[in-house]
Amino acid sequence: MTDILRVAVIGAGRMGADHIKRLSTRIHGAEVAAVVDVDLARAQAAIAGIDGAVALASAEEALNNGDVNAVLIATPGFLHEEILYKSLEKGFPILCEKPLTPDAESAWKVVQAETALGHKRIQVGFMRRFDAEYAALGSVIRDRELGELLMLHHQHRNPTTPPGFTNEMLINDSVVHEFDAIRFFTGEEITSVQVRLGKATRNAPNGQHDPQHVLIETESGVLADVEIYVNAKFGYEVATQASFEDGIVSIGGDGGPYVRSAGRWGGKVTPGFEERFGAAYDVEVQAWVDAAHRGEIGGPTAWDGYATAACCEAGVEAQKSGEKVAVQLNTKPELYK
Repeated sequence: MTDILRVAVIGAGRMGADHIKRLSTRIHGAEVAAVVDVDLARAQAAIAGIDGAVALASAEEALNNGDVNAVLIATPGFLHEEILYKSLEKGFPILCEKPLTPDAESAWKVVQAETALGHKRIQVGFMRRFDAEYAALGSVIRDRELGELLMLHHQHRNPTTPPGFTNEMLINDSVVHEFDAIRFFTGEEITSVQVRLGKATRNAPNGQHDPQHVLIETESGVLADVEIYVNAKFGYEVATQASFEDGIVSIGGDGGPYVRSAGRWGGKVTPGFEERFGAAYDVEVQAWVDAAHRGEIGGPTAWDGYATAACCEAGVEAQKSGEKVAVQLNTKPELYK
């Protein structure tokens, strides 16, 4: 690998634009070589002020551009699979925003394609693993500072949802992060998912049941639950409380200074995921770049993308049935052990 990662960013929407800015201003050892978007004008706007970058209308053009040697995929999930295959053929380091692909069957095919290469090239964008508080809790768990981890309680609250945000998206777009977090914290696979639908908020759009309560179990019997509440109105709040044999650890509480003034008190809640996890994204992308220079990946693998896709499928089935649904996984290839 050369001294500089010349990255093609595929997708110049909300997440892609954020990564373009990050690569151009805060990441060392990488730069933006190309930006791809079906809306060429948006791609051109995204490279404004970035010397040497080109705007292109197709991923294939970018992958065949001799100036590109790495790929960051930030398109909608249903477009990922084809880009992943073509990037693997090139042997490029890949950072793929979640989901790896939208379903477990296609994600497994990607795992098989990477396994056939004999080395890992795909890092999946589960950025919470790079958050300082998540990392700290992970250390407490792994070091057994408070004895064995027994339970995890998660809250995932959004102020509102965009038009068209369906019931299934509560699982596939939101709880997918908790599925990965639980796997990260425990080092185990999730074995079952159940979803309970209780009293719904009047603020949920037609056809969406909000909030929902997701019940999860891991291989060793660690129990976890998620309150997913995507029309909570007050802000974006992601929190976890871990129960141990010898104590309790909480992360993700209210941020900012706690102020008492004029007979009132309080702090602030972040308005969105960019503000809450902005620093984690920076650490994530830098870890990817640094690992790429070593011929490695620096975070979650294609297997992690596949396993969470399987959890999401079980979660959506559980939404519809109200029953506990087993998570079905193929045998993990040696490459990921």
